[in-house]
Amino acid sequence: MAPSFFSSVVSLSPIDVLIIVIYFIFVLGIGFYLKHFAKTGEEFFMAGREMTAWIAGLAFVSANLGALELMGWAANTYQYGIMAAHWYWIGAIPAMLFLGLVMMPFYYISKTHSVPGYLLLRYGPAARSLSAITFAFMTVLMSGINMFSMAKVMQIVLGWNFDFSIWMSSLTVALYVVLGGLLSAIFNEVLQFMLIWFGALLIPILGLIETGGWNGMVARIKQNVPLIHPDNPNLDYTHMWRVMGNPADNAMGMHWTGIVFGLGAVLAMGYWTTDFLVVQRVLTAKDLRAAKMAPIIGAAFKMLVPFIVILPGLLGLAVLPIHLVPENDPSMTHGGHSYNEVLPLMLARYCGPGVLGLGITALIAGFMSGMAGNVTAFSTVWTYDIYRPLIKTDGDDAHYVSMGRWCTIIGVFISIGTAYIALSFGSIMDYVQSLFSFFIAPLFGTVLLGMLWKRATGAGGFWGLLAGVVSSIGMFTWVKIDHDTAITYVALSPHASAQAENMYSALWSGLICVAVTIIVSLATKARPEEELVGLVRGCTEIPPEGDYPLIHRPIFWGGIILIICVILNLIFW
Repeated sequence: MAPSFFSSVVSLSPIDVLIIVIYFIFVLGIGFYLKHFAKTGEEFFMAGREMTAWIAGLAFVSANLGALELMGWAANTYQYGIMAAHWYWIGAIPAMLFLGLVMMPFYYISKTHSVPGYLLLRYGPAARSLSAITFAFMTVLMSGINMFSMAKVMQIVLGWNFDFSIWMSSLTVALYVVLGGLLSAIFNEVLQFMLIWFGALLIPILGLIETGGWNGMVARIKQNVPLIHPDNPNLDYTHMWRVMGNPADNAMGMHWTGIVFGLGAVLAMGYWTTDFLVVQRVLTAKDLRAAKMAPIIGAAFKMLVPFIVILPGLLGLAVLPIHLVPENDPSMTHGGHSYNEVLPLMLARYCGPGVLGLGITALIAGFMSGMAGNVTAFSTVWTYDIYRPLIKTDGDDAHYVSMGRWCTIIGVFISIGTAYIALSFGSIMDYVQSLFSFFIAPLFGTVLLGMLWKRATGAGGFWGLLAGVVSSIGMFTWVKIDHDTAITYVALSPHASAQAENMYSALWSGLICVAVTIIVSLATKARPEEELVGLVRGCTEIPPEGDYPLIHRPIFWGGIILIICVILNLIFW
């Protein structure tokens, strides 16, 4: 906690305060205005399914581009170096393209309100209920991380009390989501996307000017590595792939198989294709072509995000005069600074009056974007996949809209409590990736088999998903109890970091889920193919996109983005 209620590293000028106040007034005004357009369930939970590909695509990537993203990956970059960019160019782009080109037709044609809703249609109520409950639990934990992130910004940069910051920002988000539902969240997310880019670009631009460009920054980082890692002064923080042949050669303690298979093939695919927080935005598209294009548009912007979240972490390694430590390090109780604070510290270093207000507003926008995404996804899944089928099955549409508004408020209060859990982890991204390995990695196996394999059964889907979740939590617990022994088996290296552990846990839990689903499905009776129409490839006729030239087709732009992504990996090899 801050030593006093207002004790900051910088002072806000009147123009800075005015910028922040105008932003709060504007987002609340959007919520009040859009309240009149969110009266029915379809309008409140799905924004009427009338969004264009560009609006849905920007909301899709913006729902993920929250304060968690900005602060978390800057922190992870300070901790692990440019290897954090793997979570974008391997851990996002291929998965986003896969969602748009392969999986989105089945989500969209089935007209489901949620991913658990798809599992109901494909596997039955047992798999739906299990996925809905685990997703709701994960979502409030994720929402709490966004609260934690924003409170850290307010505490470090402005000197605001940690608890006060959580309550003020959280209640603002709750108000505009309760008023306008998903429609309000989407409009604010598009606004916030623009603000994040304008504000967050300040640090990499000014930082590269100070260090003399990329080569100057790399030289400074090499000078500082012996101070940061005296036990291993030759660690390479500025290359993505060439240091991954041996886990001992990189700060993450990761072998390339963990990135390619654990992250790229399982965890990232699971997050971008089954996490309803982001998928919900695409389901608001006005037609199938727009739904397929939205993730591709989002991928184009996502590919550029490392320049505003990875570069600040690298610049922190180069220019900060202090050594940052894990959040749970004992020195934190004596005025130390954690990895999570690298972005606020860099903001304080470079931003003067007016510019500081823009930077702070960008981080506030990021926080609100991430939290709004979580609470809208939570309210939809709670209302449609838990409350309606399990608690009250005979309510009318107005009743479920009212429940959606109330559970938004309840979800915010639960999230405030979960925000404090993040204090017990080394960095917020270690915490986030643990949650994803618990709940997202197994879910991807269940959904993918359901869409691509006609023989998958309801029993197979349920038991496979349960086995995946339990095995991932079991591996996490084993590492906590007996770290030195367990980490060698789970992450294949005694040098593995928390992130390496998460990647391999995701891989193993995903494989366990798939194996159990296949075994149980082969031992149980399959559904008739006529019941799988609109749900499974091979049983579903995909509607044509229209008579568009190649340059206007999703497959064309997906290919262009994939080629650029490969080039970026080669440049920073």
